[in-house]
Amino acid sequence: MGKATAFLEYKRIEPQKRPPQERLQDWQEMRLPRRPEVIRTQGERCMNCGVPFCQGGVLLKGMVSGCPLHNLIPEWNYLVYKGQWEEAYKRLSRTNPFPEFTSRVCPAPCEGACTEGHILKPVTINSIEYEIIEKAFAEGWVTPKKGKSTGKKVAVVGSGPAGLSAAYYLAAVGHEVTVYERADRPGGLLMYGIPNMKLDKKVVERRIKLLQDSGIKFVLNTEVGVDIPAEELLAKHDAVVLCIGSTKARGINVEGNQLKGIYYAVDFLKANTKCLLEGKLDRMLNTDPAGHRVECKTNSGLEGIISAKDKHVIIIGGGDTGTDCVATALRHGCKSVHQFEIMPKPPAKRNKATNPWPEWPIKLKVDYGQEEAIFFYGQDPRHYCINTKKIVGNEKGEVKEVYTVEINWIKDSQGRMVPQEIPGTEKVWKADLVLLAMGFLGPEDTLSNQLKLERDIRSNIKAAEYQTNVEKVFVAGDARRGQSLVVWALQEGKLAAREVDKYLMGKSNIM
Repeated sequence: MGKATAFLEYKRIEPQKRPPQERLQDWQEMRLPRRPEVIRTQGERCMNCGVPFCQGGVLLKGMVSGCPLHNLIPEWNYLVYKGQWEEAYKRLSRTNPFPEFTSRVCPAPCEGACTEGHILKPVTINSIEYEIIEKAFAEGWVTPKKGKSTGKKVAVVGSGPAGLSAAYYLAAVGHEVTVYERADRPGGLLMYGIPNMKLDKKVVERRIKLLQDSGIKFVLNTEVGVDIPAEELLAKHDAVVLCIGSTKARGINVEGNQLKGIYYAVDFLKANTKCLLEGKLDRMLNTDPAGHRVECKTNSGLEGIISAKDKHVIIIGGGDTGTDCVATALRHGCKSVHQFEIMPKPPAKRNKATNPWPEWPIKLKVDYGQEEAIFFYGQDPRHYCINTKKIVGNEKGEVKEVYTVEINWIKDSQGRMVPQEIPGTEKVWKADLVLLAMGFLGPEDTLSNQLKLERDIRSNIKAAEYQTNVEKVFVAGDARRGQSLVVWALQEGKLAAREVDKYLMGKSNIM
């Protein structure tokens, strides 16, 4: 470790973001670079624990504690403190194929398990990771990884984080890799599921270019199982890795759920990013001289897509996707935005009795979207313990109102927590646009049915050590483990690549 008492002498300095009044004007990333001396002292705060819980990546009560990639965090914290940035990058990239993604979108379970955070505040692991990888790109240390050819051909279906990770490791050990993607651009969730202000698409494209330079081929606008029969893909390759995600969005079973103006959140976000990439989104907002109100400008580029402009927006569901919808609707110029969450409001601080360290801390977090809504409207857009009863439309079949009721969570006769409506709490909300951000139910059925793949009770593709019941077919990511974090998808892709390599070569050097 660095200075033994540094964790007592230096306070945690939070990553800096552009202020809401500035970032609401555009679609650019929020994060601001930090001075090297600040990063140095933040790295110095790392205690280099005898047991580094930050890199554990274990599940406690169903929640991850520590990094699923088992990043060598104390090591690169120390190297940053010593000014050895290239060595820090080498340590970081040894376990993480794409730190530029995780440092931007990962909720940092590593920080939740940081020993220093047990009593004080955790090390700013996530922002140190960001600075390492961005310096590595700036210095030219990030290069394509291509191994000596094995003569084996592998198809990867899906170019989200799991698919890109699997392709990266398979190419690095010399296999010929082709990635099939049904969208018009590679990246999957990274490209179309995460807004540009959180993950700039140039960052995704930068990595795709490196993967192409390593020999990986991308076949776009091609859906395996539709445009190419699954059996044909199997015949052409020595192995196939399915990284098709968990893309069956959860709907809402209430009266009026078929009205116009109700969309899945993922469709709303995808349409917005596609419009942005095609150059159709102009600068939409202006801040008044006081800097506290924002006036919307006319934006013809939004015509024909899912627009929140001048609309009352209701987002049903919390989580990161709900937050992304809040932020996107504000940039469109919505009249109002409310976010409904059926679960109770988290406590302001961790309950050490029921949620002890190093479990993931369950506490209220004000993310960037809520922060922007608070700036814009003066209040948090989230409403807790609220259940949607029905959605009402106008004479044109367009959504007009959402009816809700507040609930309490009580134990039933079997000890399960169930919602109980609170009489007299019924409410009607104006709504021109309703976005469903309630998670996903599993992978789509097309490929599973064609290949006769076994499924588990949650409809995910069943796989022992990432290999399915079908010869040559492997699976990784959300399609195998269910909807999860990007960092889990990267680890899934790596471990699946290792199993494919063993299958093809008898052994593997992928660690």
